[in-house]
Amino acid sequence: MIKQISDTKEKQRIARLVLEALPEWFEVESSREEYISECAHWIFLEAEADGEPVGFLCLKETGRQTVELAVMGVLKNYHRHGLGRQLVEKAKEAAKEAGYEFMQVKTVKMGMYDDYDRTNLFYIGCGFKEFEVLPDHWDKANPCQIYVMHLG
Repeated sequence: MIKQISDTKEKQRIARLVLEALPEWFEVESSREEYISECAHWIFLEAEADGEPVGFLCLKETGRQTVELAVMGVLKNYHRHGLGRQLVEKAKEAAKEAGYEFMQVKTVKMGMYDDYDRTNLFYIGCGFKEFEVLPDHWDKANPCQIYVMHLG
């Protein structure tokens, strides 16, 4: 089940639970803590299984018409069960309802790391289109791939 969470402390609790369980993607403590802190102010969707949080997705505004899928995580035991796709579909609905026309997401460019290659394929499978690579956005070892999606 996917539901929107509005309580700031609950958002942070869920984000911490999930992100700390995914070190392959969120190993840098300062970045992980920034996501946990900032998610309190973003549109927050939770994925539940058996009444417990097993994933989440956050949207933040990056422009008057654009929202970014800022952070997303699903516990490994629930990978390949459709929860990530359900979160993205619900995020598209929430973004449209909030008046946004576009959604973007940033990740590490395809071909750098196996874990991120799976992430890229996931976003492409959800309907995101390649937009641009920013080679120095993060650092040379992690070129930033931007994907976009029209919500119309």
